[in-house]
Amino acid sequence: MLKNKTGLITGGGRGIGKAIAEAFAREGARIAVTARTVEQVTQVAQELAENYGVQTHAVVCDVADPASVKRMFDEVHAAFDGKIDILVNNAGVAESAPFVSTSDELWHRHLEINLSGTFYCTRAALPAMLEHGWGRIINIASIAGKTGAPYIAAYSASKHGVMGLTRSLALEVGASGVTVNAICPGYVETDMVSKGIERITKRTGLTAEAARESLNKMSPQNRMVTPEEVAALALLLASDAGRGINGQGLNIDGGTVLW
Repeated sequence: MLKNKTGLITGGGRGIGKAIAEAFAREGARIAVTARTVEQVTQVAQELAENYGVQTHAVVCDVADPASVKRMFDEVHAAFDGKIDILVNNAGVAESAPFVSTSDELWHRHLEINLSGTFYCTRAALPAMLEHGWGRIINIASIAGKTGAPYIAAYSASKHGVMGLTRSLALEVGASGVTVNAICPGYVETDMVSKGIERITKRTGLTAEAARESLNKMSPQNRMVTPEEVAALALLLASDAGRGINGQGLNIDGGTVLW
């Protein structure tokens, strides 16, 4: 399905990013994975090369730093002959705090990583896609990018920004052969959610099991989705079969948010 395509996945060392990288590699794509932790992305790249026989490349990048993004793209372009067909903007941060206790640092951290990081990477990837007349930009947003919730003002604001960027750019490049979409997960079984459960237990005194159950109950399916489910949707958006989907924020949350 993705043979002869090259995918770049930010935040690719674990969780959703790792699952997407594996799904793309399984379909024959060359894979570049990037994150701030060299050990994680190196291991993922090695596993994908060994398991699926595809060319891979691991590179360290802080998406909040435009200079780091430029270095990363220079390195990936050199490794893959200047060709990046699919960009998955997955790197992100999710922290919670009461609004009046939200520090400048927490606020700016969410905007810089979640929103500006998506902007920097997309800006670097798009020119070659337009030149080739084919490309896929997939932004990992959140249902928090469509609705709000207590204690996550910074996170929700950053993901609403990702949705605005997605929709605007999709209209701008709609006739070019490039599609731009967002995936909006609910709670996903990842390390990020595990850390969230730890915060809930500290704030409320609930046991970890009770905190997990409270998150499960936010979905009509009474469960969290898996990284592999998110990856399956990303695979559709990355493929030719998904070429008619553009400018969308596709929920994968068991029906928690219905728009």
